[in-house]
Amino acid sequence: MKTRYIIYTLLALVVAFLIYNKFFSKGAKEKQTATAGKGKKKNGPVAVNVLVVKDTAVTNQIDITGTIDANEKVNLVSQTAGNITNIYFNEGSHVSKGQLLVKVYNQDLQASLQQIQAQIVLARDINRRNQILVQKEAISKEESETSQSSLNALQAQADVIKAQIARTEIRAPFSGIIGLRNVSPGGYLSPSTPIATLVNIDPAKVTFSVPERYLPLIKKGGKIIFTVESSRKNFSATVYAIEPSLDATSRTITVRAKAPNADNLLTAGAFAKINLTLDQIPKTIMVPTESVIPDIKSSKVYIYHNGKALAKDVKTDLRTDTKIQIVDGLASGDSVVVSGLIQIRPNAPLKILKVIK
Repeated sequence: MKTRYIIYTLLALVVAFLIYNKFFSKGAKEKQTATAGKGKKKNGPVAVNVLVVKDTAVTNQIDITGTIDANEKVNLVSQTAGNITNIYFNEGSHVSKGQLLVKVYNQDLQASLQQIQAQIVLARDINRRNQILVQKEAISKEESETSQSSLNALQAQADVIKAQIARTEIRAPFSGIIGLRNVSPGGYLSPSTPIATLVNIDPAKVTFSVPERYLPLIKKGGKIIFTVESSRKNFSATVYAIEPSLDATSRTITVRAKAPNADNLLTAGAFAKINLTLDQIPKTIMVPTESVIPDIKSSKVYIYHNGKALAKDVKTDLRTDTKIQIVDGLASGDSVVVSGLIQIRPNAPLKILKVIK
């Protein structure tokens, strides 16, 4: 029985000590004082930086991606089948338009042509004599016409053989750089055998797509600036063709520009980073992006007015990396708050630390 009373007494003392330590000790009182001090509302002005807005000229630009294409590109093939007798180009070299590149066996055609040409010489002499004789009425007009018809038939046969011989000679359709060859002398060449690729990359074509909203701003003759991974140089190109219809999936329009490439720094198939200048806005207001507070229905900014924060709804449009265009809601000379926005509420007192002009 006494033991139980002793235990109860000890528990009561422990509880009493804990209550005293929490609420009545020196440390507890200091903590309460500090907490009460923090709970007091501060009514001092918020220190801010403001920007005095003014009308500025802005160039409307967008960054997009594109592809470098060759001005002309073709896979060389033969129009006839046969054994290759000669190859007249070096891989990776420059060739001129009309230059002979590959020749296929055509000795049989050459022999046939010589035979026809000999017959043409004889037929021409006969036809010339008949024309003289018909004028003297020594032969009939029908005989003269028959000789002329025979001559024309032989000449037509010669033209056919010449066309067949021309097919055995593969020539460059345009000037450019020829790639790696896939054939060898003595090999059999068929119309399905790829010989090599011929590429003309000066000028280079730059193909890219532009969103539909910018379509009215894209004009032939417009300039673009672009870069490629293989060079640190900035390249320029001129828009020369615009696709007449939009892509139904992406709602973009394809545009093509030409870029001079005399130094061969641009390679077909390369990835291009394009900076496209759309137009220039001569007079508008631009503010730092961080000064615009997005809202559910619109956007707003705070301006410094009579020592207090005045919230104003604004309408935005063009954006750059650091600024945003205000098309409605601000006037030149307004002081827009650009710092301390988290602490600001409508009509809160402000203290200007710095004025940005």
